[in-house]
Amino acid sequence: MLNVTQSGGPFAFSEENQKKIKTILAKYPEGRQRSAILPMLDLAQRQNDGWVSSEVIEHVAELLELTEIQVLEVATFYTMFILRPIGRVHVQLCGTTPCWLRGSDDVLRACNDMGLETGKTTEDGLFHLSEVECLGACCNAPMVQINDDYYEDLTYDSMKAVLEAFKRGETPKPGPQVDRQFSAPVGGPTVLKDMITADAGKE
Repeated sequence: MLNVTQSGGPFAFSEENQKKIKTILAKYPEGRQRSAILPMLDLAQRQNDGWVSSEVIEHVAELLELTEIQVLEVATFYTMFILRPIGRVHVQLCGTTPCWLRGSDDVLRACNDMGLETGKTTEDGLFHLSEVECLGACCNAPMVQINDDYYEDLTYDSMKAVLEAFKRGETPKPGPQVDRQFSAPVGGPTVLKDMITADAGKE
């Protein structure tokens, strides 16, 4: 194995995940199982405490009858795959232009004040902070992705509150951290209010 991933000890899919693999493989025609690399790596990473070890690469390659380098090519191309152990709470901070214009520097400062440093895992193994490119939630900037969830419309104070909740072992509610429904305007509808009221009365 190329010296790209780290060893994490023996790896094999759990019985539950083996059932999921059968479902995944059934989606692809015979001879096209290579297309299952992405979902299988994702499944393996979730089972393997959030990272892809060299043993994961070897196991997926064996199951798909591929070379290890074919699986490694995919694992190293997509940034969603983590090739070394990191903190249990992965904070991915967007610093691209829309988020930067709306205060991502304040969000980063909140992370730093909570002991998080870009590219590093905290000493207690809880947090890992990465700075990433656009995560596609520009209208709700500034935002971060924490594990699988988006936390949006952040300020210095609300970012600290989110991190403090994780530190207490809680999972704060994802989505906008202001009075906004998804990506709707802050404060609710501003036009066609009469029409909305009339439609509601018909129900």
